[in-house]
Amino acid sequence: MALSKIDIENMVTGELTTTNGGTGATSFTAGISEFDQWRVSSAFSGDSEPISSNWERPDTGNFEKIGTGVSQSSGIWTFPSTGKWWIQFAGGFNYNGNSNYNHVYIGATTDNSSYTYVAQGSSSSSSNARSSSAHVTYLFDVTNTTTHKVRFSIIVHDDSTTVNADTGMNVVYASFIKIGDT
Repeated sequence: MALSKIDIENMVTGELTTTNGGTGATSFTAGISEFDQWRVSSAFSGDSEPISSNWERPDTGNFEKIGTGVSQSSGIWTFPSTGKWWIQFAGGFNYNGNSNYNHVYIGATTDNSSYTYVAQGSSSSSSNARSSSAHVTYLFDVTNTTTHKVRFSIIVHDDSTTVNADTGMNVVYASFIKIGDT
């Protein structure tokens, strides 16, 4: 069965129309119910496990969250509702020397206590490459908003490595998208 132009447009917009036994059509609109983004506003050097301060929602450009949004306290992130959440985390680095590794991590807990790294992104540097970035994603099934939480960490080989956070743009940032029900 070939899809019509209307079928394709409805998939993009999240709209669906069904025929109700020949008595008429029923419509509903679906889409992303939750999207939030946060960034670290100040650069720092060395490790941060977890990144516990200087988080802000973007206040430049035309950012606006969708839904309630996530919340954080001392770098521990709480979800506003259960569901399958797509999480992205990125960090940018500048080096004063060689740094054999620069890792970004997403840590998750399902008991509100013990965190396990569930995703790692890496970059490195040499005397010829003075900056880099690392990006990581994870799909987290949040079945309980009290116990299921995440945190973000950066661990670098050389403590003089600068983590390039910026209040004017997303350099060290996290995105949260609820993509479905649990």
